[in-house]
Amino acid sequence: MQGKIIKIISNLCTVKTSVGTYDCIPRGKFRKEAIVPLVGDYCLIDPENHYILEILPRKNELARPMIANVDVALIVTSVKQPNLSLSLLDKMISIVLLNKITPILCFTKFDLATKEEKQELKKIIHYYKKIGFIVTDNKHLKKLMPYLKKKVVVITGQTGAGKSTFINKMDKNLHLKTDEISQSLGRGKHTTRHVELFSIKNFYIADTPGFSSLEIQNKSKEEIRDSFVEFQNYPCPFKNCLHDKEKDCGVKRAVEEKKILKSRYQNYLEFIKNI
Repeated sequence: MQGKIIKIISNLCTVKTSVGTYDCIPRGKFRKEAIVPLVGDYCLIDPENHYILEILPRKNELARPMIANVDVALIVTSVKQPNLSLSLLDKMISIVLLNKITPILCFTKFDLATKEEKQELKKIIHYYKKIGFIVTDNKHLKKLMPYLKKKVVVITGQTGAGKSTFINKMDKNLHLKTDEISQSLGRGKHTTRHVELFSIKNFYIADTPGFSSLEIQNKSKEEIRDSFVEFQNYPCPFKNCLHDKEKDCGVKRAVEEKKILKSRYQNYLEFIKNI
């Protein structure tokens, strides 16, 4: 029987099929073959003995959060408490794009920002929209829904940004656990301990554990460069240029002329430096 893994806790996988839901454990051969089942995997199961027999081919997968076969990543980014981190945002965008997943940026907690901070945020949001990203906030769910229809959506972002709260707004029957920000640490407390897919209206959405740091793994400098989509708009005279050293680089000139957001370029340099 074929099904979809919608939750994993420890070694127990909850698999949704056309005839019901089964709690299954992976066959022992998975460990020998270094196969790790992920939420979002399509699989074949033995419904009588409650075994997962085979993991079917994936179209993509993420390491953090650990999930497979994703169509859309809803990147939830807090404006305050925890403070806005454009480095984390840009890193998540790159990871998502490199895994052929559509990113949607969602900013939360605007009400906590000062008037001056809101003005600066408007400029940042305008830039991300200008380079082609869908940008929204947690106040306009109806505008977001058409982009999620018939999709597998992962909601991801830093701890305390409001991911579980956001899902609760989408479906008031879920009652996912939320918590206050730690005042002493200035960041969120983990309330989601595992990845789980929820069926909401006409799409699946995965609530995932948050993070305060993130690394781009198993990608080249060239791949990271290409994930900064706006760089392609500024032709460079140097073949395969990484846009970090050459004096007459078209991308560096665009940064100087304020056509490319300075924080985006600085984050890019930091990312390729750490490869």
